[in-house]
Amino acid sequence: MADSIDKQKMLAGELYQANDPQLQAERLRAKQLCHRYNQQPAAPDRAVLAELLGYETDAHLEAPFRCDYGYNIRLGRNFYANYNLTLLDCAPITFGDNVLVAPNVLLSTAGHPVEVAPRVAGWEFARPIHIGHNVWLGAGVIVLPGVCIGDNTTIGAGSVVTRDVPAGVVAVGNPCRVLRQL
Repeated sequence: MADSIDKQKMLAGELYQANDPQLQAERLRAKQLCHRYNQQPAAPDRAVLAELLGYETDAHLEAPFRCDYGYNIRLGRNFYANYNLTLLDCAPITFGDNVLVAPNVLLSTAGHPVEVAPRVAGWEFARPIHIGHNVWLGAGVIVLPGVCIGDNTTIGAGSVVTRDVPAGVVAVGNPCRVLRQL
C-alpha cells in the first residue's frame, strides 16, 4: 500500500492533517506496542522495541516510554533513557551514541501554525530533531521541532530547547542558552 498524501507531506516537512486514516492507524499501532513494552516488570522487551522502531538496538529505555510512530526514531549505540521519555516523532528524531536521557524528557517534532484559521482547521507540521553523540539531557528537558544539539553537550534539567545548541557546551534555561564551554 502506498503512503497517503498526508503521510508523504508529514515526512516531507509540509503542512499535513494528522487525522489522516493511515496516520491514525500508525499511531494506534505505536500506542499498542508502547503499551506492550511498558508492561514488562523487570527488563525491557527488546523484541517489542525492535518491532516498534523497525530495527534491533542495544538501547535501554525505562518504562514508561511513549512515541507517536516509532519508525522515525533512530537510537545510537549505548543509548539510555530513564522513566517517562516521550518522543513525538512525526519527523525523524536521531540520537547519537552514548546519549543519556534523564526522567520526564519530551522531544516534539510536531508543531502547529500560529495563525488561528489553519490551526483550527487541523493543520500541523513536523521538523526533525538531531541529538549528537555523548549528549546528556537532564530531567524534564523539552526539545522543540527542528532543533539540533551538538556532540558532547549537556542540557540542564528543566530546560526548554527552542533553537540549536552547539557542540561541547553546557546549556540551561527557558529558553535554553549556553552557560559555558566544556
